[in-house]
Amino acid sequence: MAAAAAAAPESWQAAGQPKRRSAARRPRRRQAALRNPEAEFEADSGVVLRRISDAEKDLLISDFWSSALETINKCLTKHLEQLKAPVGTLSDTFGNLHLDSSPDESDVAPDSIPGGTLGTGTCLWKCVCYGIGNFATCIIARNQLTFLLLLLEKCQIPRSHCWVYDPLFSQLEIDVLNTLGVTVLSENEEGKRSIRGEATIFYMLHCGTALYNNLLWSNWSVDALSKMVILGNSFKGLEERLLARILQKNYPYIAKILKGLEELEFPQTSQYMDMFNDTSIHWFPVQKLEQLSTDTWEFREEPDYQDCEDLEIIRNKTEDPSATD
Repeated sequence: MAAAAAAAPESWQAAGQPKRRSAARRPRRRQAALRNPEAEFEADSGVVLRRISDAEKDLLISDFWSSALETINKCLTKHLEQLKAPVGTLSDTFGNLHLDSSPDESDVAPDSIPGGTLGTGTCLWKCVCYGIGNFATCIIARNQLTFLLLLLEKCQIPRSHCWVYDPLFSQLEIDVLNTLGVTVLSENEEGKRSIRGEATIFYMLHCGTALYNNLLWSNWSVDALSKMVILGNSFKGLEERLLARILQKNYPYIAKILKGLEELEFPQTSQYMDMFNDTSIHWFPVQKLEQLSTDTWEFREEPDYQDCEDLEIIRNKTEDPSATD
């Protein structure tokens, strides 16, 4: 797994706990909650939503945002050509930063960011986000979530077409995500999600290596991979850090696909170094995929990681009671 800075919690590990409130303040808060059962949620969610809004403003004026968009644009332009989308579609899409507000905007909390709805043009991709982290308490996770929301707007992907999951989400965070309009998954897929023929961007920053391996296994065909984009840990970085025999044994689908992808590294700036270090955007050109051997595609064993030490994902215990974190 690509390690963030020491102070940054891993996406699949518990984030730092918020500071305890003083004993003098806790009774007053409980009394307020008793008078109004929703008061505590509204106060907490309002704070989180305001922080997300502030993070968005900071990100939009940063050099990192403009540089990252250039990198994403290069990748998605090639991907659109592969999907045979109409010429000019991406430039039209990227020309509008903010989408139309939801017609029910008045029903949304005043401190929330209105859910994006599709304006002009066509929704070209769906989006799946794994391992964003505890954004209510961690500034790194919050900035990564903010980047995701802006990316959805840039690509004109309605928030309802974005599925999000982290096994460590608190109920408050789930409520905030619902307010923002994204779709929160209820089960731990362990990354084993098939795109079912639909072009999909996977947003997986600082996730465990097994999560990427599982995702590749679930879409192990030329047709499926050619419709995917993965924004997450650098696959080149994984190849450099892991011994070849470890990569081939524990993460065979990553090892096999290294010659079938193109990767563009994200820019590095001091302001967002901890949030997006070792991050790249990957896509899978059909020409490269078709050059891989027949044996590569015939290998379809589901990963089990029985002999893998330090597995960096949280397993779905309902499916695998013997699994350990």
